[in-house]
Amino acid sequence: MAARRDKTHYLYIAVIGAVLLGIAVGFAAPGVAVELKPLGTGFVNLIKMMISPVIFCTIVLGIGSVRKAAKVGAVGGLALGYFMIMSTVALAIGLLVGNLLEPGSGLHLTEAARHAGEAQAKAGGGQSTPEFLLAIIPTTMVSAFTGGQVLQTLLVALLCGFALQAMGPAGEPLLRGIGHVQKLVFRILAMIMWAAPVGAFGAIAAVVGATGIDALKSLAVIMIGFYTTCLLFVIVVLGTLLRVCTGVSVFALLRYLGREFLLILSTSSSESALPRLIAKMEHLGVSKPVVGITVPTGYSFNLDGTAIYLTMSSLFIAEAMDKPLAIGEQISLLLFMIVASKGAAGVTGAGLATLAGGLQSHRPELVDGVGLIVGIDRFMSEARALTNFAGNAVATVLIGTWTKEFDRDRAAEVLAGRCPFDETTLVEDTPHGDQVDDGAATPVPAQPATPKDGVPA
Repeated sequence: MAARRDKTHYLYIAVIGAVLLGIAVGFAAPGVAVELKPLGTGFVNLIKMMISPVIFCTIVLGIGSVRKAAKVGAVGGLALGYFMIMSTVALAIGLLVGNLLEPGSGLHLTEAARHAGEAQAKAGGGQSTPEFLLAIIPTTMVSAFTGGQVLQTLLVALLCGFALQAMGPAGEPLLRGIGHVQKLVFRILAMIMWAAPVGAFGAIAAVVGATGIDALKSLAVIMIGFYTTCLLFVIVVLGTLLRVCTGVSVFALLRYLGREFLLILSTSSSESALPRLIAKMEHLGVSKPVVGITVPTGYSFNLDGTAIYLTMSSLFIAEAMDKPLAIGEQISLLLFMIVASKGAAGVTGAGLATLAGGLQSHRPELVDGVGLIVGIDRFMSEARALTNFAGNAVATVLIGTWTKEFDRDRAAEVLAGRCPFDETTLVEDTPHGDQVDDGAATPVPAQPATPKDGVPA
């Protein structure tokens, strides 16, 4: 039977056109462009609506299909350890570049920026470590889905996954049901994606109309420095690690995820591409349990781009207010904000709120300066989201390799373009490779695909 023609490339061409049109409208009619912001907000909200069910289904199926709980613990522990190390590396790189560039030198805080900073501080809100930990526990199991809290959904999914794992064969009917729900969720998501051009047009037009070219010129140093730092981090640091440990080229992996990067670029939210990253990593050859644990966890704890952003933005604000931070103060403040930012990596504007909230709780005399970067946060959030996304993609391949849950032969076929990803369903009903998960259970009945490889060719 002939393969179905992939029409989704038209969608991404439309997204590019919408972005260019949004920029043109932003410059030509700023007042009108600002009023288009709800279009972008609405699209991102549609995507965010699907995040909790996607995470729940993915984690429950990933954990529930593995009989050995130690396997899940090993993957989770290895992932968290890797995330901590890479966040520290990103933090150090941001500190180094920020101190070399001194991006805030010569700027002065205005009254308008002061008020904007106060507003963002109230939105971010300070949060202590005990409050952060307690906030992970939802009021009810259902509220974890309705509240839009990633970490709460993660907790409930982990509990359900381990419970189904402990039930053994008795839990298989429930796993089959959740598998069908997952297919429904991905199908709805594929439908929502056709609204991407409208959302991209509204978001880009609004930010260009509100900011203007003059406002960007004075902040070009920090923007260019931040983008350059993120690019070098992905290509040099992550690329070297990926090549040495797996033999996979980071450029091939980034090309494979090109559509997801374009989607993130148009929405400045890495959450918009989370479900597609899950599907594509399974299609690439990483086992379903590893993907189900690593990707959602990485969205809360693997914040490479956010770490660089918080570092450089804090130094920028301190220098702009003529209150430079000593090295010890820099490390103390930024480590605090890294902890406070957990769970918000993929949310548009979360980096700005985290920056304001962290300064408010740790160095309140600097919070007024947050208003200095309000105008360009939307542009910086794109690089932040892209870097977080690339970091999670690389992490998934690395964790799969280290746990022997990565099919290198399949990855070579996929990256070479000989095994294309099915853009119409995001999931598959037929197996495409041998099982490599030595800790996985026998495949659940009525699901022809093995637990290892869950996405179509």
